[in-house]
Amino acid sequence: MAQTLLEQLREMTVVVADTGDLQAIEKFTPRDATTNPSLITAAAQMPEYQSIVDETLLQAKQDAGAGASDAEVATLAFDRLAVSFGKKILEIVPKRVSTEVDARLSYDTDATVAKARYLISEYEKAGIGRDRVLIKIASTWEGIKAGEILEQEGIHCNLTLLFGVHQAIACAEAGITLISPFVGRILDWYVKETGQQYEGAADPGVQSVTSIYNYYKKFGYQTEVMGASFRNIGEIIELAGCDLLTISPKLLAELQATEGNLPRLLDPAKAASMDIEKLSMDKATFDQMHAADKMASEKLAEGIQGFTKALETLEQLLAARLTRLEAGETVHHAADDIFHAYDMDGDGFITREEWMGTDAVFDALDKDHDGKISPEEMSAGLGAVLELAKV
Repeated sequence: MAQTLLEQLREMTVVVADTGDLQAIEKFTPRDATTNPSLITAAAQMPEYQSIVDETLLQAKQDAGAGASDAEVATLAFDRLAVSFGKKILEIVPKRVSTEVDARLSYDTDATVAKARYLISEYEKAGIGRDRVLIKIASTWEGIKAGEILEQEGIHCNLTLLFGVHQAIACAEAGITLISPFVGRILDWYVKETGQQYEGAADPGVQSVTSIYNYYKKFGYQTEVMGASFRNIGEIIELAGCDLLTISPKLLAELQATEGNLPRLLDPAKAASMDIEKLSMDKATFDQMHAADKMASEKLAEGIQGFTKALETLEQLLAARLTRLEAGETVHHAADDIFHAYDMDGDGFITREEWMGTDAVFDALDKDHDGKISPEEMSAGLGAVLELAKV
């Protein structure tokens, strides 16, 4: 019997679900899972998860004290909500969940370390060990240095928003557990910059992850490479053999429905014999290489902005939800609120650049696949990720 592409991929690569939807995770049974504020925002609008959100909000209100504002309660509730979803995910996946540090702390090493320690303490209160949690941090120099401190304390890290080899080398030298280079967003930048279309091995995102993987394997670094942010299954096929790949429910379903031969294209044995120059990374070198890499500079800044916007949107929604809960009102889907929060230029559509940090949910909401989300798609589609799990 012929194997599906997903079955073959799992034989050489760890498959991670890029979603906050618990039912989608149950369907595709990945080893690991990762979430971010945008995914949690979408999941929090689904009736299936309202009890988790409401219980977390009310407990945060109680713990924050009578004098705390709704905004302060929402900020506290976000961290706990991320952990609450993380705990639920860990009841399904056998290994790890990634939980994100506030993107607004991306250039503050000390604050990032403090936030990560708090998140781990919340997991440990629930009896979940550090080996099952990855703290997700943006790959700024300050974020990488925070990761280095945390790794020395036995807190494992997932460095995200990684677009350049300088970021990857700095992470490896810092002893980071895992990095998440963003394949699709690199492709997006080059398509927009050059006006060209790229496929297969010519895809700049595929090339970036391939070069990072080969560099790590050539020089024996233990840091794992997890390709992320895919636009199509062609990119995934080209990276078969990568340590891990985090894939949206939509593309997981496509891989599961497709049969054919899937050759291993990334292989540590092949990397060992490659002629690759070894570089050493300090802050001056990092800053110089980052400034020279227009794509990495722009996409890192844009990604931090996107994750920040997503977090602020979620906090606003949580504050409004708390007000309604305390008034005894029924909580409805906040499609209009979410739409206006992301439609940054007010043109009536949300583009991928405006949505930014939420590739899996963007793809699920963009029903007509025209690269933008309309108000109608938003209103109809907040349960889209859940619907994918039922296909």
